[in-house]
Amino acid sequence: MFEIVFLGTSASAPSIHRGLSATAILAGEYRFLVDCGEGTQRQILRSGIGFKRLNRILLTHGHLDHILGLGGLMSTFAHWESIDQVEIWGGKTTLDRVSTLLYGVVLDYERLPIAIHMYDLKPGLFAETKQFAVSAFPVTHRGSGNFGYSFEEKARRPFLAQKADALGVPVGPERGQLVAGNSVTLADGRVITPDMVLGDELPGVKLIYIGDTGRTDNLKEYVQDANTLIIEATFLDTEAEQAGHFGHLTARQAAELAAECNVGSLILNHVSRRYREIDIINEARRYFPNAYVARDLDHFVTRRGKPVEKLTPTPAWMIEAENEDANDEA
Repeated sequence: MFEIVFLGTSASAPSIHRGLSATAILAGEYRFLVDCGEGTQRQILRSGIGFKRLNRILLTHGHLDHILGLGGLMSTFAHWESIDQVEIWGGKTTLDRVSTLLYGVVLDYERLPIAIHMYDLKPGLFAETKQFAVSAFPVTHRGSGNFGYSFEEKARRPFLAQKADALGVPVGPERGQLVAGNSVTLADGRVITPDMVLGDELPGVKLIYIGDTGRTDNLKEYVQDANTLIIEATFLDTEAEQAGHFGHLTARQAAELAAECNVGSLILNHVSRRYREIDIINEARRYFPNAYVARDLDHFVTRRGKPVEKLTPTPAWMIEAENEDANDEA
C-alpha cells in the first residue's frame, strides 16, 4: 500500500487554489517528497503530515517550479527540525542547479548543521526495503536528466490460516517463521514447510509517478499494469500542438496511455490555470473512465487489487471555485 498526498498541483505558476509541484509518497515508516516547488513547506504543514522523516527527496527535473521550494525547506530543516541528514536524488543538471540554489544563496556550507547528500540518478533501482523498491526511468522533457519514478511493493505469498489450522500449526512464532520462508518442526516431530501453508505469489502494488513529459511512447514499458499512474496533464487536446512545443502532455494523451497500458487508476497532475478542472476531467474520462484530477492536499491510497481510493472529501466551495471560468484567474 502507498499513500499519496498532493502538496502542489499547479503547472508553471501558482493559482489561487493550487501551489507548485510537490507530492509526498508514504510507504509505512518511509516517506518520500517528489519535487519541491515554491511554498512546499507551508503545504506540508497544512496537510498535517509534518516534516518528520520527510528527508528523502526525488526530483523529476530541474525547472524552478519543481525545485525552488528546496531553499526554504532546507533552511527549516537546518534551524527548526530534528533532522540530521537529507538525501536528494536527481539528474546531474538538476543537482547542479539545486547545489547553486542551496549553497550559493540559502545555506552556509561551513556551518550547516545537517548533512545534505546528493545522488546523481541513473535509470534503474536506487532504493530498496524489505517491503518495496524504488526505481527511476528516463522521460522526455526540455533539457536533460529528466526522470519518472516507480514505487513497487515486492510480491508476497499469502498465509493460508485454514491450512495452518488443519496441520496443527500453533498461533505464534511458528507461523511467523513460515511466512518468512522457513520450515518449522512441531511438537510431535512433523516438519511443516512454507509451501504447505502459503498461497500462490501475489504481485505488489505498482505506483508510477511522472512529472513533466512531452512523450508517452517511451513510457509504456514502465507504466504497463501499474495500479496507479500519476502524470501531468498541462494542456487540453485543443492545444495539442502547443503542448508538444513546450514538452508537455494533454489530458487525452495521458488517458490514452493509461488505457493502452492496463493501468488501474489515473491521477492527473500539473494542472494549468488556463483550464477549468471539469473540462480536464471530462476529456480524460472519454478515454479512461477511472481518472481523477489532483487538487492540493488531496490524499489518496493505492492498494493491491483495488482502484485508488480518495481519502479526503472535496469541499463544495472548492469545486464551485475551481469550475468557474478559468479566465478569472489568468
